[in-house]
Parts: sequence; structure tokens; C-alpha cells
Amino acid sequence: MRATLAVLGLLLLVQPGFAVESAPVRSPRATVTLISEVAAIAPGQPFRVALRQKMARGWHTYWRNPGDAGQPPEMTLELPEGWTAGELQFPAPHRIPFGPLVNFGYEDEAVFLMEVRPPANLVPGRTQRIEASADWLICERVCIPEEGRFTLDLPVEATARPTAQVLFAAAEAALPRASAFTARIGFEGGPGGGRGAISLEGPGLSADSLREAFFFPLEQMVVENATPQPLTAREGGFTLGLTRAAGPVPATVEGVVAITDAAGVRGAYWVSAVPGPMPSAAPALPLWQALVFAALGGLLLNLMPCVFPILAMKAIAMTRLAGAAQSVVRAHAASYTAGVVLSFLAIGGALLGVRAAGAVAGWGFQFTSPVFVAAMAWLMLAVGLNLSGIYAIGGPANAGSGLAAKSGKAGSFFAGVLAVLVATPCTAPFMAAAIGAALTMPPMATLAIFAAMGVGLALPYALLGVFPGFARVLPRPGAWMDRLKQFLAFPMYLAAAWLVWVVAQQAGPDGTLMVLVGGVLVGMGAWALGLAQEGSTQGRTSRWFLGGAALSLAAALAILPLLRSGAAGGGTASAQLGEPWTAARLEALREEGKPVFVNLTAAWCISCKVNERVALDTAAVRAAFTAGNVTVLTGDWTNGEPAITALLRAHGRDGVPLYLLYPAGGGAPVMLPQILTEGMVLQAVAAATPRV
Repeated sequence: MRATLAVLGLLLLVQPGFAVESAPVRSPRATVTLISEVAAIAPGQPFRVALRQKMARGWHTYWRNPGDAGQPPEMTLELPEGWTAGELQFPAPHRIPFGPLVNFGYEDEAVFLMEVRPPANLVPGRTQRIEASADWLICERVCIPEEGRFTLDLPVEATARPTAQVLFAAAEAALPRASAFTARIGFEGGPGGGRGAISLEGPGLSADSLREAFFFPLEQMVVENATPQPLTAREGGFTLGLTRAAGPVPATVEGVVAITDAAGVRGAYWVSAVPGPMPSAAPALPLWQALVFAALGGLLLNLMPCVFPILAMKAIAMTRLAGAAQSVVRAHAASYTAGVVLSFLAIGGALLGVRAAGAVAGWGFQFTSPVFVAAMAWLMLAVGLNLSGIYAIGGPANAGSGLAAKSGKAGSFFAGVLAVLVATPCTAPFMAAAIGAALTMPPMATLAIFAAMGVGLALPYALLGVFPGFARVLPRPGAWMDRLKQFLAFPMYLAAAWLVWVVAQQAGPDGTLMVLVGGVLVGMGAWALGLAQEGSTQGRTSRWFLGGAALSLAAALAILPLLRSGAAGGGTASAQLGEPWTAARLEALREEGKPVFVNLTAAWCISCKVNERVALDTAAVRAAFTAGNVTVLTGDWTNGEPAITALLRAHGRDGVPLYLLYPAGGGAPVMLPQILTEGMVLQAVAAATPRV
């Protein structure tokens, strides 16, 4: 009986598919062996061996680039003279998140191949011993280095006898393949945050054929591993958004792109590209079209709710021009237009400068800072107090129409500046495409597009300069103007209150308290300035009040650095809409084939708030989301979250809102307009979800 079992065991050993395997090296974390592809070797015929790691649940090992931490395994063969061995080959890696870090490696099991080439003078009938030493790092919550020695005794025969064919075929299929696609890669900005992209083009690539993709760089510190790589697919290719890490960009960037198709099959491809201009995620607009879109977007900004407070200042300025000489009308219109256009140019220049320094910034980027938002809240309060008559700019508070004569042109100019500052939380139709194109163009073209947006915003008022006769149809100045001016102060107070709410989302209760205290100081300074401007206040008393106003303003400004150092997220922009967006959550839902609606918003984005109220947070839309099993993910860009910035850039946007509807079963997302209606959302949901 024992002899029968021995013969059966021998037969099983030499059967194709049964592995010739070394004695294992075991630990509570992994079992590691050395396996041969052949049961018998032949003179001069190459064969492969494999280092096989079977890991305990929760433990992992590493790829050639281990990601944010780790070390790849190493193996050395001790071969007789005349033998040679190739490099250890690594299967395509997977992302392994660990807290804020992301590692590249393997869980459960990993098989690393190595080719061995014996000499041609081997003598059949003998046995050849192959010895190997290996070391590897295996990690879970802690990382433990391990090592082992392995031995294989292989007979020499005239013809090699294959074995373990299934295992080696699977290991070979897991290796990255040579790419049939054309790769381009590029980065903008400096190390540590500059944006980048990699683009692949070739047959078979399309939005319908791709579920997901990820780029694993061969070298460390080239790409931020934990930052999402948003996928933008098109017919014949796709683009992955990247974020540059702190290391230098090599002369040739190599790595592996892992692609999961619509059927869920994963393939990996070696890519290599010389860095050049950053590939665009979407076809860039020609300059002339971007200029037209910019002007239209700027014109439509006049209808956005964030600009409403400035309409108060415009209304007063226009009524003052009734009956004025044409030269005066033209001067005021030119001053306002200059303020708007120069402010847009300043924002465009600031964006270019921030990006050149390696940081990420987009439209409305200044509102991601609680310091800027607090300063804007105080400015709105100060403008409201001026309209209420607490103090005057350029003269006594009771100077009436004389104020226009003394500071009218300067007032028109700064009204334009203020209009631009408060317009940036809004994104009008046409603006997203224009800004996205602008930031991929040379600097002069970028500035030209921003200037065109300024011309569009200023156009209604600028037309007075071209046709000054329109001013004559306005009501004549009179006592009613003071009443209107005082009434129009209240939109300014409302804007200040809204901005304080924005700071509450960004900096929490402590930040809100500091902004409110600063508002009291601004109000006290305005009151003191008003007293100093009264005709009855003369000499030393007037100077005391002026000093008090300056001291109050200085005290308010001293709060700003404290606000910045204490800023911490205090809430979400739209916590009532679904779940918080994360790249991992979106990826998990897409793997399950579920439809997903992504809402990228910010607390300071009034267009976002209006859309949520009238088109997203309604009974009909909520019912449609439920019926279609649509998961809603809300990304809060209030504080300029880098991962959300990357997602915006991947879809050609540099500001919120952005609405993406991923259809059930896979496929590229549908991008909805920035100004939504309930009907638009219902129609998109019906198209993206399966019919019952």
C-alpha cells in the first residue's frame, strides 16, 4: 500500500500543473516558497522560477515603487559558473490606502518571476541544485522585515518537462505588458502640488470601454500617490489628472497604467514618455471662441445673485448721472469699466503666479481663505454703513450730491473693483469653458480672456459711455436719492451676514466670533470717522475721532492673522445632500455598478446654493434619486480641498459648481450645466438609470 502511494505521489509530482516547490519559509504573516516552472531542466533551455508569497489576511508586500512607504522584495540566485539569471519581475500593483498614505503593492498572494538560463554543456542524468536567498518587507499596522533561503533540486534531461503551467501562466498574465498606446505626460507649477496629467491614445479606448484607470510611476516622489487621478475618457484615448510630488521630474517618466474596462477586466501596460506640455483633459477652445465665451460669461455675471449687492452702488451712481454732461457720463462709465477690467487682469495674473509657484488655484480661489472672506465681510459692512450715512468717503456725511463731484470717478472705479471681488463666488454659463481654456494657454492669451470677462461684466454700464444720452431718461437727482441710498445699504448688510456664515463653515465657532468682533470694530471706526467729518467737530476733537477710527481699523486688521492660524473646517457646504465625496467612496460605488451623482460645491458659492434649493434638494429630485438607486456624493470645496481641485481640473473646470452623473453599469460621467433646473436633473437621472 505504501509503495502504491509512493508511485502515485511520484506520478502527481511530474504531471504538468503540479508545482516543484521548495520547503516553505513560514511566519504568522506569510508563507514564502521558491517554485520552478519545470520538473526537469534541459541543457541551454531557459526556464523560470518564482518567489511565491502567500500573506495572512490584512498583510501586504510591495511593488518596485512601494508608494509612500515600504520596500520591494529582493531575491538573489546562487548559481554555478556558466549560469545566468534575469531581473525579478513584478506583477502590476494595486493601491493600498493606509490613513493619509497610499502604498503600491499586493495583498493575499504575489508571485514574482525570474528567468534562469543554464549553460549548453549540462550533462543529462545529473541533478542540479538551485539555491536562492530573498528578503521582503511585510506590513499591516506595523512593518516587519523577513528573509529566507530556498533550495530546488532539478534533474537534467534532454528535454525540459514543464510543470505548474497554470500558476506561471497566471503570474505572466499579471505582469504589465508592453503598451500599444501613445503616452504623453506633463506638469505645471513647481514641486509639491503642481498639477499634471498623463494621456494615452490608441485603438479601443473610449468612454464606453473604460471603467477606471490609474498611473503607477516607476520612480518615487514624482506623483502624489494619495491624490485622486480623475479619469476623462474620449473616443480614442483618455487623460488622468496628476498632482506633482516634491521630487524632480525625470527626463523620461516611466510607469504602469492599470486599466479596468467596462466588463471589469483589469490590464496593465508599461508606458514611457518624455515630459512636455501638460495634456488637456478636454479639447481646448480656440482663442477667439474662448474670448467670446469669456465676454458672454462676464455679461451673465450681472444676473448672478452674488453680484446683487453691487447693483445698489450701480443704481446710485446711475441716478447721479441723470442730467449730467456727456463728458461726465463717459468718464464715470470709463472709470467703472477700468476698475472691472483691471481687477479681472489682477485675478488672472494672481492665478498664473500661484500656479507658477506650484500651488493649485482656480476661479474663486481667494474665497477658500477665511482671511479673505472675513475682510470681504467687513468691507461689505463698511460700504453699508457708508450708504446708511454713518460716514462719508471724500467729504462730510451730509454733503449730499457734492460727494459725487468730489469722489465720483474714484467711486466708480472702486465700485468696479468691488463688483469683481464679490462676483468671484459665482460662475456664470460660458465661464467654465473660457477659464478652463485660459489656464492652458500662454500667459498673454490667459490675461486676454480674463480681460474679456471684465468687459462682459462692465458692458451694461460701459454702454453709457458709448451712448451717454441714455442717462437723460433717468430720474433727476433729489431728496429721494438719500432715501434710496439708505435703503440699498441693507443688501450690503445681508452680504456681510452671508460672508460671516461662510467663515463659520471654514473656521468654526472661534473663527466666527473673531469675525463678529472685527465687525464691531469696523462699525466703531466708521462711527468715529463720521463724527470727525461732522461740521461741528473741529480741531483737537476731530483729530481724536480720526485717531479712534484708525485704531479701530488697526485692531480689526490685527484679528486676521489670528483667524488664519486658527482656521479649521467647521462644517460642510451641503451636508444635507447625500454623503461626503471621497475618491475611494466613488471608486467603490463605481465598482458595484451603481449610478452616482457628484455635487461639487462651496459655502461661498451662491450659484451652488441656488441650484441646491431649486433643482437638487426638491421632493421630485430626491424621489428620482431614490427610485434610480442613485447615490449622491457632495464634495465641499469651501476650503479649497486639493482632491476636489484635482477632480475639477480633470473635467476642465477651475471653480464650482460642478455636477457629474455617473450612469449605472459604468461609463463616463455626464456633466450637467452650472445653472440647473429641476427638469434638467430629472431628465439626466432618467437617462443614467436602468428602466424598471
